[in-house]
Amino acid sequence: MIALLLDQGLAPSAAAILRERGFDAVHVMEIGLDRAEDSDILAVARLQERACVTLDHDFHTHLAVAGDGRPSVILLRIEGLPAVEQAGLIASICLTCNGALAEGAAVSADGSSVRVRRLPLR
Repeated sequence: MIALLLDQGLAPSAAAILRERGFDAVHVMEIGLDRAEDSDILAVARLQERACVTLDHDFHTHLAVAGDGRPSVILLRIEGLPAVEQAGLIASICLTCNGALAEGAAVSADGSSVRVRRLPLR
């Protein structure tokens, strides 16, 4: 299963819940990146071979502009979910899209549908 780096807009406890469910997940706050620029978060995710999970549409834009094939990014297009529901949605996406995430993908999900685009974005 792909390792995960949760961005600052997500609940830090969502990472803990994912770990309890057997996922390798860390929140940016846990590694001192809670005030980091998006590009720095993406660089750490790439270096640590993690998919970045975010509520920020800019992450997909960064991937498109850079033409990078890594890291994979999961964009959650639904805000205001409690940590347990965030973790459940992220886990579901990872289980459904693990192969694409491992190869490099930009995934967006709104709770009822999931869209997968292979990287690099064109």
